[in-house]
Amino acid sequence: MESIKKYLAEFIGTFVLVLFACGVAATNGLGTGYVGIALAFGLVIVAMAYSIGNVSGCHINPAVSLAMLILKKLNPVDFIGYIAAQFLGAIAGAATLYSIAPDYFALHGLGTNGYGVNSNVAISASGAFIAEILLTFVFVIAIIGVTSKTENNAVSGIVIGLSLTLVHLFGLPLTGTSVNPARSFGPAFVWSALVDNEALKQVWVFILAPLVGAALAAFVYKFLSSSDAKTNAK
Repeated sequence: MESIKKYLAEFIGTFVLVLFACGVAATNGLGTGYVGIALAFGLVIVAMAYSIGNVSGCHINPAVSLAMLILKKLNPVDFIGYIAAQFLGAIAGAATLYSIAPDYFALHGLGTNGYGVNSNVAISASGAFIAEILLTFVFVIAIIGVTSKTENNAVSGIVIGLSLTLVHLFGLPLTGTSVNPARSFGPAFVWSALVDNEALKQVWVFILAPLVGAALAAFVYKFLSSSDAKTNAK
């Protein structure tokens, strides 16, 4: 039962992330631009961290779950459950978003990520891949660092939300900023099923690159923290 509650929390959190944050991205924040979109993603994380964080840890991102698996803060069974819940939540969030104003979203998309003609700077596939690795690395290592000390519990949600805002400010004109395979897949899947499959053709970058970035963040943090432990022991 406890595992089911965790998976449900991850489903809800990812659903809310896609519905609200991708909704702001798709509508361009009613003219607020990159800053408004970046804040939307960050604020959703803050809201979810302080509402479902005590249930599941509020990963709502397969890249974060992978990092926690590598650090042995998440067991393999829960990892699979979290991933399934996150992808299902993202699909449900994107489908709900589309259903609210189908005529608008059929023309303007669902906040999907992209490269080439689907990027504001026409970034290449390789450039998008590198950018997403770097963006995810920064985001995930911030999450690992702030959640590794219990004394940070009161502010961890704010730090994580601001970190997501930061990477969005840099990444939005490049790729639309993914750093989250579920957040990218949900809108791409729904968009492909209902309108156009171009986003789904490109989504592999936004699934694979964040996972690589998260794994790098986990291994780098393990190396750095083990070095600290040895130094303190001396």
